[in-house]
Amino acid sequence: MNFDCPDSARAVVNYRELARHYDASCRRVASLRCEAIALLGLRRGDCVLDVACGTGLSFPALRAAVGEHGSVVGVELSPDMCALAKERIRNAGWENVFIVHADALTADLGPHYFDTLLFHFTHDVLRQPKALERLLSRAKPNARIAVAGFKAAPKWAALATGFAMWRARKYLTTYEGIVAPWSYLTTWVLDFQWQPRLLGTGYIGWGNVAPPVASQSDQRPNTLPDATIGTRAMRYKRKKTFIS
Repeated sequence: MNFDCPDSARAVVNYRELARHYDASCRRVASLRCEAIALLGLRRGDCVLDVACGTGLSFPALRAAVGEHGSVVGVELSPDMCALAKERIRNAGWENVFIVHADALTADLGPHYFDTLLFHFTHDVLRQPKALERLLSRAKPNARIAVAGFKAAPKWAALATGFAMWRARKYLTTYEGIVAPWSYLTTWVLDFQWQPRLLGTGYIGWGNVAPPVASQSDQRPNTLPDATIGTRAMRYKRKKTFIS
């Protein structure tokens, strides 16, 4: 059981085995994917970044939301997952959906700057501040962010956490930060909020990338769509740090 830094080489090996049946394995968290995408508040013409996009399971919903004049960019470390994502793009005939095969630490995102960013079950990326800095440096001021993933349940549900950790063992390479996987993200997303899901072993989060001080009045309202309003939203704040 690893609590050290994420291991990219190990992730590539793991996903070589997982890629073939990955889509089927994601059915149990399909509702979290839909909820996270809804939280992005996508509009026609938006440019959205799908971080660690895997086989591109989020692409259809993202592409439908941004329309033909928007764009969807996925970044993915695994060559096997990338190949399946590219096949999905070809089969759908999308001309404004792109895949970047790269580690998030070194990804070249070309000319794109993003209105929204999706982090769906991307624990290893979330636990690398330098990767987050690189990705969020391409976020427009007030860019909307949605996050979903695995976390440790409360102490009274230790058995649920143990089972969830066992199930997640090949989908991440470190359990470091599982109590609050989003903690590094809050350096840039000052208004980050989250709610528990999956009996406390999962979470959904949202917020906006901190803008320059002069632009804070232009920030998108940080509210949940009506269908997802809950009473247990929790705020997680850190010292203000802005992207240069």
